[in-house]
Amino acid sequence: MKFALNREFIDNLQSLIEQEESREVLRMLEGLHPADIAEIMEELTMDEAKYLYLQLDGELASDVLIEIPENDRRRFLKVIPPEVIARQFIEHMDSDDAADIVGDLEDHMKEAVLQEIEDKEQAGDIADLLEYDEESAGGLMAKELVKVNENWTVQTCLKEISEQAEEIDEIYYVYVVDDDNILKGVLSLPRLIQKPTQTKVKNLVNADIQSVKTDTPQEEVAQIMEKYDLVVLPVVDHIGRLKGRITIDDVVDVIREEAGRDYQMVSGITGDVESGDKVWQQTRARIPWLLIGTMGGILGARVLGANAGTLDQIPAMAFFIPLIAATAGNVGVQSSSIVVQTIASGSRDFDSFGKKLLKELAVGLITAMFFASVIFAYNFFFSNDFNLTMAVSCTLFIVIIFASMFGTMIPLLLNKLKIDPALATGPFITTTNDILGLMLYMFVARFFFDII
Repeated sequence: MKFALNREFIDNLQSLIEQEESREVLRMLEGLHPADIAEIMEELTMDEAKYLYLQLDGELASDVLIEIPENDRRRFLKVIPPEVIARQFIEHMDSDDAADIVGDLEDHMKEAVLQEIEDKEQAGDIADLLEYDEESAGGLMAKELVKVNENWTVQTCLKEISEQAEEIDEIYYVYVVDDDNILKGVLSLPRLIQKPTQTKVKNLVNADIQSVKTDTPQEEVAQIMEKYDLVVLPVVDHIGRLKGRITIDDVVDVIREEAGRDYQMVSGITGDVESGDKVWQQTRARIPWLLIGTMGGILGARVLGANAGTLDQIPAMAFFIPLIAATAGNVGVQSSSIVVQTIASGSRDFDSFGKKLLKELAVGLITAMFFASVIFAYNFFFSNDFNLTMAVSCTLFIVIIFASMFGTMIPLLLNKLKIDPALATGPFITTTNDILGLMLYMFVARFFFDII
């Protein structure tokens, strides 16, 4: 049953924490999922959260720590001693989760925590993982896996699998390697147990397996797992040695982070921010694009100021300025969003750059003809000025086509330059198209009204 957090629950819990009733606190948390406990901690003060957290046993505490939002977790760990982090939490985690936690710490705390870990093999695995880029396959992978040598017999293999499985929660695949730890393929457990005990593993291996290298970007890892419906993916180095595995839960986190990051870019927010971040962090992330929007507004005002004479002669033109600007921005965002979504999904679109532009030109022409006709019909019946009717309709026609092409071309160019194409959506496209739309409107109006 889903846990429903409410104010009464928090008030009761805070009262018990204040009285240091540890048994009653644990009773209130009994049966809750780690994600629910992490949500509860967000509603408490730092001291209350620390008290609650230290009452949890090692395995539950480690699961809760993973569920806490990254920025909150970083602040929370600052008040926990290194030996507690190491022995109560890190030692109960898989290597990938432990590396994420340790990686969030300041340098002096990283060293202190690693030194406090009693299992030096685990400490070594964590230190190895910290060497990889956190947005690569190496930064995502866990060291824990089950592997066997291709020269072993089925009998030896089953014994080794039984011993290795003690440290792993779920076994998705048994990996087969040679004497140099080169990945050769995977084993099917049902097939393994049906074969005679002296059968060599190399005769049972399935070599048809997807893998990624340690420096493969996390976005590509997610695309591969999605395309082939994989729940786990082995990671190898550049000569094919097995280094670890990536499970689907890690990839789901990547997909969610990338979607959130792209959405923030579309909304005009730079950097990775969360609702729990400090006021200055949130403000600093918003200012750059808002500044660009402000500069765009100033340029738009300059365009109108330079054409003040035209507006004085034809005041009715002013009524259609919001229409021209909004349409240009919206069409540009639509076009760029489709391109960015295609790029982000990893779709293998074989259309050339020119073919994509021609396709968008065709879409833009149809859209432009439709809306130009709608505005023409409106002005024809509700306006007595035929020149204004023609000026607005023609401007809208030109603006829609231009915005479609511009919105398609910019993200494609950014992608070619290895720049995140999500930057081309939102404020950038909107502001640029607003200014160009106004300039086109004034130019077309001067033509129809024969104004020099």
